[in-house]
Amino acid sequence: MRIAAIVFSPLLALAGGLFFLGLARKVAARVGWRCGPPLVQPVIDIIRLLNQSSVSHGGLFSLGIVFALAGAAAVVLFLPLGGPPPFRESGGLLAILYLMLLAPLGIALSGGAAANPNSSIGVSRSLILTLAYELPFLLILLAVMTRYGTISLVKIVESQAGGGWAIFSLPLLLSGIAYLLILPAILGFRPFEIANAPQEIASGALVEYGGRFLALATIQQALNLFIGPALFVNLFLGGAGNPLFFFAKMLAVFTGVLLVNAAYPRLRLEQAVGYLWRWPTLIALAGLAAVMWW
Repeated sequence: MRIAAIVFSPLLALAGGLFFLGLARKVAARVGWRCGPPLVQPVIDIIRLLNQSSVSHGGLFSLGIVFALAGAAAVVLFLPLGGPPPFRESGGLLAILYLMLLAPLGIALSGGAAANPNSSIGVSRSLILTLAYELPFLLILLAVMTRYGTISLVKIVESQAGGGWAIFSLPLLLSGIAYLLILPAILGFRPFEIANAPQEIASGALVEYGGRFLALATIQQALNLFIGPALFVNLFLGGAGNPLFFFAKMLAVFTGVLLVNAAYPRLRLEQAVGYLWRWPTLIALAGLAAVMWW
């Protein structure tokens, strides 16, 4: 059963992430009074790209995207998806915190090896943006771990089953708000669509990707779209007793992010960093102080 969970958990996350990716394109098109592509368009794109020829710019270029994809898949193994995760006894939130850094680092290594000016700009923007949202993200996780006295995400979900959702508890309300404020940055959606910015730097770090490399990058993006809302649901909405209810909660959270993505223009890099280090960080710090005082 454990081996089956290790195999099927990333596949379930990938299916959900591809649905979210298709939904994001559809909602953005509808807001712009366009029909938009079908919801299954990401799956069609991946199949088409896997059958196209690919050009590698060296071993680091090839291994970097695999490194990023492996990091995203590893995070899923620590997340309760309506049930106990495969690695429920191994590191908990600390492991998730470190593993979530592998994806941007892998993309940075791969994109840097391409030696394209647009790619280099995208890599630098991605790393700076990651550094910007990691500070409030760390404060949020510290508040949750302090409140429940554990680093285990499974125990945090179980505690909410008996004591109510964390988002509705006074000590963690501020931490939940701070997470929602940085969630678009974690997902790379507007107004934080800075590292890709097709109109400015031709997709940034992904500019030299094609064929199977672009397919792997799309899969990694789909997993990232799943991980952000899934972690919020587990931390603040009590998880769920079954995958369907869990996915319904995720869909509600993701829909809110899509509305922000469709309504707001892209920020400049200095604006994004200033915002993330101001309001989400201050709110997350206040949330941590409230938990410690409580």
